[in-house]
Amino acid sequence: MADLSVNFAGIKAPNPFWLASAPPTNSGYQITKAYDAGWGGAVWKTLGIPTINVSSRYGATNYRDTRMAGFSNIELISDRPLEDNLREMREVTKRFPDHATIASLMVDTREEWIDIIKQVEDAGAKGIELNFGCPHGMCERGMGSAVGQDPVALKAIVEWVMDAANIPVITKLSPNISHITDPGLAAVEANTDAISLINTVKSIVGIDLDTYAPYPVVDGKGSNGGYCGPAVKPIAMHMLKDLKQHPLIKDTPISGIGGIETWRDVVEFILLGATSVQVCTSAMHYGFGIVREMEAGLIKFMDDKGYSTIYDFAGKALPNITEWKNLNLKYDVKAKINEDKCIGCDLCYIACDDGAHQAIALPTDGSRIPSIIEENCVGCNLCSLVCPVEDCITMQQFDDGTQHETWDELTESDRIPNTWNDDRAGGKGHYVPEPSMAFDTVKKDKSGARTK
Repeated sequence: MADLSVNFAGIKAPNPFWLASAPPTNSGYQITKAYDAGWGGAVWKTLGIPTINVSSRYGATNYRDTRMAGFSNIELISDRPLEDNLREMREVTKRFPDHATIASLMVDTREEWIDIIKQVEDAGAKGIELNFGCPHGMCERGMGSAVGQDPVALKAIVEWVMDAANIPVITKLSPNISHITDPGLAAVEANTDAISLINTVKSIVGIDLDTYAPYPVVDGKGSNGGYCGPAVKPIAMHMLKDLKQHPLIKDTPISGIGGIETWRDVVEFILLGATSVQVCTSAMHYGFGIVREMEAGLIKFMDDKGYSTIYDFAGKALPNITEWKNLNLKYDVKAKINEDKCIGCDLCYIACDDGAHQAIALPTDGSRIPSIIEENCVGCNLCSLVCPVEDCITMQQFDDGTQHETWDELTESDRIPNTWNDDRAGGKGHYVPEPSMAFDTVKKDKSGARTK
């Protein structure tokens, strides 16, 4: 049986599933419910000088039938008195001594940092997370992402905290920056015990077409919010990869955050080097019970692969992530349609003909199955991605695997295209219909077949 327990920078927990600092960790009541449901840790909603929040705080991006594919909030740090939070923290840490109860903090001056660190330590917090990511409200006051975007300021504050703290310190980074390794390296140079990322992405999720104000609308006005949920997962994984491939950062424990909803998401973050994960939006959407699916799925994955702990596969994907210039230009895949599974929707044809390389033909013999024009297929994957039937269109390797050549190798040997009409261009000789042919063929799109 897989052992899910973790020791994250000295913070022990029964599993790597933690709640991120957010509305689900606003109170001891919620965190107690979460621990009872199976969560291994929780980062308390950020504490500091209590703020005043607005009414109408959340917005969302819905994609067709999917609610909250992306989620935005303009809520700030805790608006509850510090003592109320500390009293509840004492109760939670006493009742759940083996869980990772972490205090998220955001204050301004060095004196405030020293003061609040002492208070959360006395309340039993197992660790401290420094919120340098909030991209709305608090950044206007010189905190949150204003610090996360300034490596010099970030380093100075982390140094203050490391001097004052007696429990592990996690530095939470903002994604609203060009190079995530800049603040990451600053945190490591200041001797942070760990890093967490990403915080929310600065965004506007939509405009009300009656008031012309951005969502969420507050009395006819709006502001940018922090974007999170499944839509930001690719951004989070990319930034996690960047940190874990940096030679001076890679050995620092990282807690992965951003769009985590299923056990597969958890596995992917661990494969990129995270050794704990934090969840917010999916817990707000579906409740604390989602952790049971995460736990069951992770255990099955580990048992199937023969892993005893998450450390057996943490970072295992990193060696396979390289720069584009190192990819094999001789690798050749083409699409194949499983005729037994095809439902004749022709989405593959529409996508390929309008958006790719005109490598799919409609049937002319009265059947309903499109066909792949292999000499035109460049293996872009688009048809397999738009197909609504699982494994109906698959990509099959056509090369024999014996040849390997990269752009970097071509560059070194002076064999890359270097004139406008170079014969070495990758698309030289590739069939493209003449423009006039667009008027000559049967058109088919979502509205159905139609003639010229």
